[in-house]
Amino acid sequence: MSEPTQPPQRPRIIATDLDGTLLRSDGTVSPRTRAALGRAEDAGLCIVFVTGRPPRWMESLTEVIGRHGVAICSNGGAVYDVRRRRLQRSYPLSAADSLAVVRALRAGLPGVTFAFEYPGGFSHEPDYPAILWDAGAAEQVAPAERLLGSGGSGSGCGGEAGVFKILAKHPTLTPDEFLAAGRGLVGDLAEVTRSSPIALLEISAAGVSKASTLAAWCAERGVSAEEVAAFGDMPNDLPMLAWAGAAYAVANAHPEVLAATRRRAESNDQDGVAKVLERLLLPSAP
Repeated sequence: MSEPTQPPQRPRIIATDLDGTLLRSDGTVSPRTRAALGRAEDAGLCIVFVTGRPPRWMESLTEVIGRHGVAICSNGGAVYDVRRRRLQRSYPLSAADSLAVVRALRAGLPGVTFAFEYPGGFSHEPDYPAILWDAGAAEQVAPAERLLGSGGSGSGCGGEAGVFKILAKHPTLTPDEFLAAGRGLVGDLAEVTRSSPIALLEISAAGVSKASTLAAWCAERGVSAEEVAAFGDMPNDLPMLAWAGAAYAVANAHPEVLAATRRRAESNDQDGVAKVLERLLLPSAP
């Protein structure tokens, strides 16, 4: 699909994914993107980061979060005030549902290992290959069943507050194979998606996605879907892109995302989101 020749009506909300979309491949915000975000906010647009990242991964973005300082994290599992380091709202899996997901995946996909994001931090199984900022970050390292509490009682990681997101890794399946198999095994127990180039599933409570939490956040402010422009690159962005009035896939997006969207932005390393923002603010911009 090609981008429509006429730009959409100026939105009230810009909802953008981070990794692979707004951020460059080295994880930084380019000077052009930083400037475009600032000009957009000065012009009255509200920028909302809608990311698979957990709240604890947001501190490096404090300076560019926007005036409201809030991000939707963990694929909709948490609404987090980045500046104040305060959880505003969460939509967690219960310990019992988390345990049911673990058992379903473990029975159908031998070799799968698990980690858990929850209000108090991050825990993982001994064989879970922690990477990036997860290395050394775990509060607990133990089998998933122990982390979740015996029988799903809620006494383990997350406690009564539940788990923002389950992470599951597989050593041999391709990312898309793992996603298809995981969705088949989990069924209606939870939402299963992915955003990583490795075989990593991201699992949220049933009905919870970037779209559901963004829609609720916008509704509280009297903003309709038609007043939202969204940007993304991976399968976990698809619900948000389907919901928003104007949906943009960056050029480096997953094939499913490119197939599902009409509008295009240049790649994350070419400041694609910034260039669209510039056009929205000044249609004659290059």
